[in-house]
Amino acid sequence: MTALSIPTTTLADGTAFPLIGFGTSSMRGTEGASAIAEALRSGYRLIDTAAQYGNEAAVGQGLRDSGVDPDEALVTTKIAGGDQGRDAAREGYLASLRRLGLERAALVLIHWPNPSRGLAVDTWRTLIDLKEEGRALHIGVSNFRPEQLQELIDATGVTPEVNQIQLSPALQRRDTLAVHRELGIVTQAWGPLGGREGLADQFALRRVADKHGVDPSRVSLRWAVDQGIVVIPKSMNPQRQRDNATLDGIRLDDDDRALLASLDLGEEAAWDSREHEEW
Repeated sequence: MTALSIPTTTLADGTAFPLIGFGTSSMRGTEGASAIAEALRSGYRLIDTAAQYGNEAAVGQGLRDSGVDPDEALVTTKIAGGDQGRDAAREGYLASLRRLGLERAALVLIHWPNPSRGLAVDTWRTLIDLKEEGRALHIGVSNFRPEQLQELIDATGVTPEVNQIQLSPALQRRDTLAVHRELGIVTQAWGPLGGREGLADQFALRRVADKHGVDPSRVSLRWAVDQGIVVIPKSMNPQRQRDNATLDGIRLDDDDRALLASLDLGEEAAWDSREHEEW
């Protein structure tokens, strides 16, 4: 079976970064490790996890079982809300590395801003240090609003390389995308299939999918990748894993994009990180 050929975008420093990664948020134990190993063997290289997911050990096992050189795998992890702060973030990150069995992660993100704690800037300073020390190759954030991004930049002069946000054809986040482009931040989409929003059942999406003879999920992924947005779909099924990363044959046109634009529920339908916090 031929290895997947996954397109890339570039981070601000020019580093190539896969546009299609592998989400692992519900994958645990031996079954999770097996699914992760299969994804890596098939050609995925960007693997997304987080301390909060409680599965970093399974991700590390999957990486070892895959036979893929650890230096070729781009593992992302995230600082949990309870680990925010100057020292706690370092301790939390080093604990993540131990669970993963890695000397460094390719990308480490602040998982949520958690404004009630007031520790996002301190946490960001620690991530900057970790990158300078070579303990993390790239640093970024997750679920940060534009004004929350600006707070980090104003305080440190360092712009996150990635912001992972809730985004799909049901939540198109156009204003946030424009800010990211202006700042040189790569947008990464969690929930790219719009499962929480019931996207797969929407007539407009199914109409586009039927036109192209593909599953609706692949239309959603193609729509994001066309905009240079990194997606991290997840599946335990090897064939679905391959389908999610095989989008070359899908060519969306202006009529398709107009139909998909009608699905946008608006910014207010996304989780608001000024109020929603996770620990």
